[in-house]
Amino acid sequence: MTTNPSSSARKAQEALGIRLRDLRMDAGLTGRELAAATGWHFTRISKLEHGVQTPTDQDIRTWCAACRAEDQTADLIVQSRAVTSMYMEWRRRTRAGMKQLMLSGVPLYERTKRFRIYELNVIPGLFQTADYARAMLAVWIEFLEAHDDLDAAVAAKMARQSVIYDGTKTFAVLLEEASLRTWSGNGHTMLAQLDRLLSVMTLPNVSLGILPAMIERQAVGSAGFWIFDETSVALETPTASIEVTQPQEIGLYARMFEQMSRAAVYGREARAIIIRVQSEIDESN
Repeated sequence: MTTNPSSSARKAQEALGIRLRDLRMDAGLTGRELAAATGWHFTRISKLEHGVQTPTDQDIRTWCAACRAEDQTADLIVQSRAVTSMYMEWRRRTRAGMKQLMLSGVPLYERTKRFRIYELNVIPGLFQTADYARAMLAVWIEFLEAHDDLDAAVAAKMARQSVIYDGTKTFAVLLEEASLRTWSGNGHTMLAQLDRLLSVMTLPNVSLGILPAMIERQAVGSAGFWIFDETSVALETPTASIEVTQPQEIGLYARMFEQMSRAAVYGREARAIIIRVQSEIDESN
């Protein structure tokens, strides 16, 4: 089993298109008849119904009026806005700098009680050292051509780590071994980061599992993901963040997390892998 980070947003848009098509069919209208009633080109009807385009609020009002389904307008607008919010482009969100992006996650972190975190090739932000975070954010600022507010962004990222010391919250974290070996910064930065990881492992509300590189397993993730309670899943691609809120899909991510958890090593075995990677870094320096 693998995950596809863009599939959730795509499926949500397709589901919205199906609802619009059902309204048209319930009204007894063909695509061309609805196009005539709305004043649109008939190809636009097809694009909206197949999820190729996301309708505006006014599009939905016009569609519902033509289908004599005004009672569905408000609900469809809410669904459409949810689709739009699921896929948020990094370049748009970072125009004013990275600090605000770091701060935007704080309310979600504060209200979440149970975190389940899986990462492929990075250390989760909640466990990063300032130097590791600085090296990573510097890369993204350059890549996204964002406003350079690196110092403020690092400070904001460090400040939101306070949630891991809240005893009412739990953190189940799965890291691929590759995340320990993928450098952000230089060797000294990575050694300090792995020391930080060893320290965080001792917190009573943190469970840290390492997925060894060469093991047989039931599930393989194609992108890191964070599950917040039972309410949402967040994924990140190089160009956008994706939010999953459909209960059925959240359940699938939870199932994948559980399957990968069974393949992970914990405690002494996990610490041994981290220490071995530290030794390799020491030798390479």
